[in-house]
Amino acid sequence: MDWLATLHFEGIVIGICTFLIIGLFHPIVVKAEYYWGTRCWWWFLLLGIAGIIGSVLISDILISTLLGVFSFSSFWTIKEIFEQRERVLKGWFPMNPKRKHEYESRS
Repeated sequence: MDWLATLHFEGIVIGICTFLIIGLFHPIVVKAEYYWGTRCWWWFLLLGIAGIIGSVLISDILISTLLGVFSFSSFWTIKEIFEQRERVLKGWFPMNPKRKHEYESRS
């Protein structure tokens, strides 16, 4: 990783990785809500807490920063899981037919 420091590419690498991390969370939100509904929000809370702990404990700035991005993307996903449920109710995303009763009881 020292060669990155000499070329000053850290910002570009962090930017690309941030873009990829955030982009990865969109399909995760869609799939998580489809299969488990909103009750999976606490998984993302635990992932976020683990990411913060890792970010604080790791001294490498690149890894620490990426763990921070991952952590707060996990926290943001909690909000997105509940908003995804609303998008499903509006018909913008497919509803899991095995969980249709959950949508009907909470509408």
